Amino acid sequence: MGAIRPTLVKTVAKQLYQEYEKMLNNQFEHNKEIVNKAIPDASKKLKNLVAGYVTTYWKTKKMPKKRKEADVEDFSI
Repeated sequence: MGAIRPTLVKTVAKQLYQEYEKMLNNQFEHNKEIVNKAIPDASKKLKNLVAGYVTTYWKTKKMPKKRKEADVEDFSI
């Protein structure tokens, strides 16, 4: 089961993704530094939640999905 995140975390993370898309990547620590600079007044827990969701959101947008071997059929004759 996946983590259920509050709407606040998702909306803030999506806004940060739109503003800092070029600077973000798939590493939590790097994204955490960007979140710290973007929202310095937020609590540590909120920053970590946002950085984690930004990382997950980045992976869903940028990285290609892996297909299962069973889904790929061989059509060779």
